[in-house]
Amino acid sequence: MKQLMRGILIVSLVILPIGIGTARAEPTIDITRGNVEPMPIAVPDFFAASPSDSQVARDMAGVIAADLERSGLFAPIDKKAFIQDSGSLQQAPRFQDWRLINAQALVAGNVTSQANGQIAVQFRLWDVFGEQQMTGFQYNSATNNWRRVAHKIADEIYKRITGEQGYFDTRIVYVSETGPKAKRVKRLAIMDQDGENHKNLTDGGVLVLTPRFSPAAQDITYMSYYGNKPRVYLFNIDSGQQEVLGDFPGMTFAPRFSPDGSKVIMSMAQGGNTDIYVMDIRTRRTQRITNTPGIDTAPSYAPDGSQITFESDRGGSQQIYVMGADGGGARRISKGQGRYGTPVWSPRGDLIAFTRMYQGSFYVGVMRPDGSGERMLSQGWLIEGPTWAPNGRVLAFYKQEPNGKTQLHSIDLTGHNERVMKTPLDGSDPAWSPLLEN
Repeated sequence: MKQLMRGILIVSLVILPIGIGTARAEPTIDITRGNVEPMPIAVPDFFAASPSDSQVARDMAGVIAADLERSGLFAPIDKKAFIQDSGSLQQAPRFQDWRLINAQALVAGNVTSQANGQIAVQFRLWDVFGEQQMTGFQYNSATNNWRRVAHKIADEIYKRITGEQGYFDTRIVYVSETGPKAKRVKRLAIMDQDGENHKNLTDGGVLVLTPRFSPAAQDITYMSYYGNKPRVYLFNIDSGQQEVLGDFPGMTFAPRFSPDGSKVIMSMAQGGNTDIYVMDIRTRRTQRITNTPGIDTAPSYAPDGSQITFESDRGGSQQIYVMGADGGGARRISKGQGRYGTPVWSPRGDLIAFTRMYQGSFYVGVMRPDGSGERMLSQGWLIEGPTWAPNGRVLAFYKQEPNGKTQLHSIDLTGHNERVMKTPLDGSDPAWSPLLEN
């Protein structure tokens, strides 16, 4: 397991800016609006400097186009419509050819094998109507990391056109499920955000629940039942090693890292009460920060660490609250009818995602930290486990059908681009990583 996980993560990317022109009236997408019309973009196969690079060159363009299309903001044009070929595109775009097929933006790239066994990948993003280069980079990487390079290029394109951080060079950790509804086998699994490079991290011998990434994307915290005893674990993706963070009496729920990665916040049931506790990872000291007769659970820090959102039935029904990081000043922010749960603070700090149960249906939605601006994004028979992409513009969650089948879904904040996330088997409890480091 150790070497397997290292093989996924070892990557060395040197990023060199290529000369950028100043464009006039560049194509942009305002992703804060409602139903956005996808931008037509051309992503030809990258030019291969030698025949041995041709497959990687084609595959990279395919991954970039798929990332952009899946965001719902771009409409990659069918390659059959292209007039100019990749070879002549390396000299200069024939902008009139791309305007004829209504491309507003054009991606041009090339792949060259290096003597040291690496590949050099260059790309440029062109404004077709302004006839200007918008951005360009060179990446040097091990050949088997070509997918990560493609995701990074898609991130740069997304950032340049939308003005927002991309989210394609990320991973999803989740619970992979098999077996009958009444006796599910649950394994910890990890994959790239597009469903590729899928790996199981545990063998299914013990039940696992609620995996969550650390801010550095190298560690995962999760719950597991070993010998019917709930424990909170830390799992290091680099080494494949895991350790028990705590072996607590009673039940333990929903562990999650603090923004700086130094603490884990969770809820524990002790003496008939379920309250929220914070554990210092270095000292392993635990501090209780709520103390009410109700059930306080599902805590999540604000990105600056100053506040915590959580769910509680202290007022008679399951609702969402916000309090200071020390547990003081708790106030209810959910105001609608029904029950609210699983709040998760956006990495941007501007919204809190949640699930809502009302009149027999489940919803996933967002609201501002003061409870205003509540919007429902998706509805289903059972919806749980919202998690944010690192740019705070996309959510992942899972839906369960009455027959027990579960699938991961993603949706953007407009609510108009819901997609099923590809997994080999049923999936639940997703957690989205931060952007991966170089």
